[in-house]
Amino acid sequence: MEEKEISQAVIGRLPRYFRYLGELKDEGVERISSQELSERMKVTASQIRQDFNNFGGFGQQGYGYNVEYLYNEIGKILGLDRTHNLVIIGAGNLGRALGNYMNFERRGFLFRGIFDCNESLVGQDVRGVKVRHIRELEQFVRENDIEIAVLTIPKESAGKIVDRLVQNGIRAIWNFAHVDLNVPEGVQVENVHLSDSLMKLSYNINRYMKENER
Repeated sequence: MEEKEISQAVIGRLPRYFRYLGELKDEGVERISSQELSERMKVTASQIRQDFNNFGGFGQQGYGYNVEYLYNEIGKILGLDRTHNLVIIGAGNLGRALGNYMNFERRGFLFRGIFDCNESLVGQDVRGVKVRHIRELEQFVRENDIEIAVLTIPKESAGKIVDRLVQNGIRAIWNFAHVDLNVPEGVQVENVHLSDSLMKLSYNINRYMKENER
């Protein structure tokens, strides 16, 4: 059967559903209706049902959703039922902060290595992982079945590093470098531009202030 094409908008909402369902599970909630989930998430019940129908629905009319089952099924859709080995390129403040983020392991993302070209950073400890020199990158990626690379390096260095990663089997890049990456088809890239988010916040503040001046 041909797999249905799911819009990026729906995919973008799945992690939020997963997070809320995890909180419900931790609270001991066993069953929830789309209306109750709507009230918690501030998403319309119709939108929730439409999103879930892309994957088969998950619920029964008059019964609602089994929270644990739905949590596990969305986790499978997101690929969280398996582990993913990742490395961080760049051991500056952002790279170290991400390396110290414990929730990666809870979601199946295993922090295996961190690399930098700065000799003064090599050998430093980031949550039990030693910073390695960037010249060790290729061998480490190949020998440790690394799937994901996290880029926290200046944009001037990103292109060459990405070429090296792709040539050695990296399947996905979480990109914090302020540059658009040129990668082959099949290599997934998720761009995170922190300043863009801040500018969106600034726009919304500005719009709200103008509306309240009228």
